[in-house]
Amino acid sequence: MANITRYSSVHLIEEAGVDPAVWSKIPSPTVLGNTKKEIENRGIKVIVTENGENALTILKDLIPPGSEVMNGSSTTLVEIGYEEYIAGDTTGWDLLHKRITAENDTAKRAELRRKSVTAEYFISGVNAISETGEIVGCDASGSRVGAWPFAAGHLILVAGTNKIVPTLDDALQRVRNIAYPLENAHAQKVYGIPSVIGKCVILANERIPGRTTLILVNEALGY
Repeated sequence: MANITRYSSVHLIEEAGVDPAVWSKIPSPTVLGNTKKEIENRGIKVIVTENGENALTILKDLIPPGSEVMNGSSTTLVEIGYEEYIAGDTTGWDLLHKRITAENDTAKRAELRRKSVTAEYFISGVNAISETGEIVGCDASGSRVGAWPFAAGHLILVAGTNKIVPTLDDALQRVRNIAYPLENAHAQKVYGIPSVIGKCVILANERIPGRTTLILVNEALGY
């Protein structure tokens, strides 16, 4: 089971005014299997697992010791225990996030953030996945999705199967109808300002063998 936090979707649904029965359903085994095949046909490796604990174990096994690692802000990563794991100083990775937060100079910190999308391994959640195999990610500034198309050496995505919808058009609608309202409610609670749909990326094909891996968790995670 995922770790439910104070900012998990279950605590924001009413405030955000969203309908998880429409936009956050767990798919049938047939739909899941077909979606996996469609994503893999696009050059993306897919690992299906049953829960967040397993997902974290898989994620740790994918990254060699000493690797340069950065992650985007993600409720999904919080819920599988990733943020708690990297806070423990036992990863053996070169965590760029810690370098960024340790930098007190505003300009230098901004430059480190800009360069962090080129990390050897970049880890991110996603906003929607179509049964036809496209993966959609959006954020306000681009600090997460900037790594997706090309910048990161290896891209590891983690998503609950609740992100799966029938078509690419549905995936884009999912962003507007549930992912954004929930993130907006989250941003106002944490940062005191609203969020926006600022930058969006659609992963439709991966041409670099072995670059992108999707860990697909068969439970409801994130927004």
